[in-house]
Amino acid sequence: MTEATTGSTRAQITRAALLDAAREVFVASGYEDAKLVDIAERAGASIGSLYHHFTAKADLWITLYDEYTRRQQHRSARAFRTALAAGEEDALRLFIAGTRAYLDGCWEERQLARVFLSGSGPAGFGLLTRQRFREWLHANSTLVNGHTRPLSDMLVLSLTAMATEAGREVAAAPSKAKARAMIDEVLELMGRLYPTS
Repeated sequence: MTEATTGSTRAQITRAALLDAAREVFVASGYEDAKLVDIAERAGASIGSLYHHFTAKADLWITLYDEYTRRQQHRSARAFRTALAAGEEDALRLFIAGTRAYLDGCWEERQLARVFLSGSGPAGFGLLTRQRFREWLHANSTLVNGHTRPLSDMLVLSLTAMATEAGREVAAAPSKAKARAMIDEVLELMGRLYPTS
């Protein structure tokens, strides 16, 4: 292993430790009350090292948010592809399969989901979340295009908004059983918006 590779590996480990620490601090304190010194200390890193990897507290927050949304997109896309591979061709059922995976992810990562859905965050974060919503909306419209009983743009918008709001409630659910019941109910309601007959 070369010296450059060792340095690169060490930098990746430090960056990951800083992100893990930032997640813990943001979950415990929220965005406004989170302190960079606490994040660095929890990661076992110096403030200088933190600033080497991230420009500011907002950079840590947005990086965590982007990674969370990527994981959610992967969950949804994987469930969609699995349903498609199993022979499902109905656009709404495919959408619902992806939504179930998204909502399951909201429960699995509920602490982080609560933080991002709380309405706090750095200046401009609301604009970023709206931009990500539009990107998700476009991805959803693209995924369900060309399948049996295609969904209109307004139906995709309504379903995506339902999924987003349901995710907020699932993340705040007091138990896994309650979260599961909420997920089942919202998916059943989605199915009613486009009945088979």
